[in-house]
Amino acid sequence: MKIYKIILYIRIDRTQKQFISIVKIEREFYERNNKDLILIQNQMEFVTALVFIFILCACGIVWAIFNWMAVHKVEIHHKHEGLTELLQGAEQEKIETLLEIGEHIQDGAQAFLREEYTDCSVFLAIMAVLLIFVSPWSSLAFILGAGTSMLCGYLGMAIATAANFRTAFSAITSLANAFQMAYRGGCVMGFLLVSISLSILSLIIIIYNAIIVKSDENNYEDLVMMFDYVAAYGLGGSTFALFGRVGGGIYTKAADVGADLVGKVEKNLPEDSPKNPATIADNVGDNVGDIAGMGADLFGSFAESTCAALVVSSTQLRVQTENGNTIEIGQLMYPLMVSAFGIGICILVSAYAVYISKVNHINKIESTLKFQLLLSTIALSPIIIGIAYWSLPSDFVMIAADGSIQLSDLKPYHAFLCSLLGLWSGLLIGYFTEYMTSHSYTPVREVAQSCGTGAATNIIYGLALGYLSTIVPIIAIAITALLSMKMLSFYGVALAALGMLSNLTIGLAIDAYGPISDNAGGIAEMSELGENVRESTDALDAAGNTTAAIGKGFAIGSAALVSLSLYGGYLTRIQTYKVGEEFPFAQGAKIDDPVIFAMLLIGAMLPYAFSAFTMKSVGKAALQMVEEVRRQLHEHPGIYAGTEEPDFRACIAISTKASLKEMIPPGLLVIVTPTAVGLFFGPQAVAGLLPGALVSGVQMAISASNTGGAWDNAKKYIEAGFYRNDAGEVKKKGSDEHKAAVIGDTVGDPLKDTSGPSLNILIKLMAILSLVLAGAFCRTGWLYKG
Repeated sequence: MKIYKIILYIRIDRTQKQFISIVKIEREFYERNNKDLILIQNQMEFVTALVFIFILCACGIVWAIFNWMAVHKVEIHHKHEGLTELLQGAEQEKIETLLEIGEHIQDGAQAFLREEYTDCSVFLAIMAVLLIFVSPWSSLAFILGAGTSMLCGYLGMAIATAANFRTAFSAITSLANAFQMAYRGGCVMGFLLVSISLSILSLIIIIYNAIIVKSDENNYEDLVMMFDYVAAYGLGGSTFALFGRVGGGIYTKAADVGADLVGKVEKNLPEDSPKNPATIADNVGDNVGDIAGMGADLFGSFAESTCAALVVSSTQLRVQTENGNTIEIGQLMYPLMVSAFGIGICILVSAYAVYISKVNHINKIESTLKFQLLLSTIALSPIIIGIAYWSLPSDFVMIAADGSIQLSDLKPYHAFLCSLLGLWSGLLIGYFTEYMTSHSYTPVREVAQSCGTGAATNIIYGLALGYLSTIVPIIAIAITALLSMKMLSFYGVALAALGMLSNLTIGLAIDAYGPISDNAGGIAEMSELGENVRESTDALDAAGNTTAAIGKGFAIGSAALVSLSLYGGYLTRIQTYKVGEEFPFAQGAKIDDPVIFAMLLIGAMLPYAFSAFTMKSVGKAALQMVEEVRRQLHEHPGIYAGTEEPDFRACIAISTKASLKEMIPPGLLVIVTPTAVGLFFGPQAVAGLLPGALVSGVQMAISASNTGGAWDNAKKYIEAGFYRNDAGEVKKKGSDEHKAAVIGDTVGDPLKDTSGPSLNILIKLMAILSLVLAGAFCRTGWLYKG
């Protein structure tokens, strides 16, 4: 019957005339039962939303494919017009080297992902089997979420390794061509990830709705159960993202630290020198960590924020009718519609950067990328308002766990205000992050100036910058959460998170642009394409460092809001857990409960333990890399002389083996801790654990990411020749000031690319895992019943 209704509506939506006539037929057919007419109307709302969602997702995929083809259209050969003069001779040899290096990076990245995906698949399969005991539907959604996360990470890596050497080649002819190549590569990743993720989530909802939800007016209990199962989609994505982000982060930073300490500090080799055995591994790491890992991370944010909104709205959002408080699935599609229309708006915004905005000067790079965020935010604001009035009930209420009305007389404007709060808070966080991490502004320049007195003062200034950088983002998140909670309870917080991620496609595009540009610089250096090319790629890379920091700010801010909304869903689940006629956990979580306070402290400790694991893992892997680079340079003097090629594969093997081994302890910490606490100490203990990890983790993540980003750009500030000492002398590469900056950058690498970004996965994964297992926690509590 449901399939018939869907087909019927798609047919009648062609013209207004057909719509009116068929509605009249429906009215005559159901005139004896108005309830059936209401059900059909709600079903039609659901189908209308799905039609728009799939159309916009298809547009996003088509735009990604179009950019993919544009990247691959760039043919690289030594007979390119004007190339002989630009490369100053020996062009064929240089182009062949460029292609060879690009192939090495691609092969290394694919080899690592194969190993990582194989190892992770075993763990994910075990989790999927265990989730069968919760529900087979949860297990299926978990598998689909993990599979989608893997697919998105792989596709991102594929386009990045195709765009990196083409960006280096394009930089020979002009800065504008190089920028467009790197940005197009980022667009492919951004639009593919969001479009595919939203399409698969929508398909899961269609299938589960057809199988689980009964066709009657009082089906909201089925909707609650269905979205509980759908939440496992986010759990699957975030579980893989944890290992992808941590494993990729360890890989890239082990190679980076090893290459910097021996190559730059000890041997005075330039950045990405072909004489450095760890250079290829470093560039491979940019793809597996900053592309594949970052893609899996932000897919998890997107999936969890959407699932959180659906879970909370199905539980709390109700429409008051003469038959009581009800809700239909068509009235819950607002979160998906926001993401879908975000794809459409961002296509137009990215087209502006590709076709209209011309980056023909170094100073325009960063401003063009920043303008993408601003333009998408402005364009999305009125669209979100329209979506709210279109897809939400004109009047609705939010109910409490006991069924009483918690918030009444609610309108669609409450929902769009929450989304707009998140959207504009995200822009504020992004711009403030840029201020704190770009060498165009005072904070990073102060860090660079501190290098004049050595590495110690550089590190002191960098740490202070990171701590200060938490102030504005935390206040923005706090105000957003407060106002959203006041307006729509935890549903408002989930909508704020979705608002912050509504322009995720643009955020991903400018985020992925950074590693592509970084790789391009490395390839240009190793291919000896000349100083002019390297200056262009360095400028692209410096802007990419800032945009990457902005992307991390978005990810961390949205993670905080997502975790809070998932926490609200968790509290609702345990409060409504029923034993006979009683609700044993109806009181929820109170800070004066001894077990909750104790677990709050333990939860606040977890981000520190997690960071210790990840940073120590980078240190162990980097130690092996340093020893290998030293060994090669000592045993093969021809490498340093330029007469012998380094053994790049040995360094790649070290990073691969170390990262796959070292990603296990921090991953188990995140998954085992809330599970063990819930099973042994009950659901209220977890209710203390989660906010402790959230409050501590979000501040550590912001501080670590911005500290590392500032150190990196302070180094680039010196390398670009902007640094002057007290005597007015310019200090560049090879100076003592530069060596101090390199040490700071080396310390900051695991902070900004491993520990910092991984912490937002910690707070999200713990929250959604607890939500999925809430029922099991209520039935256990083997050591403490509460």
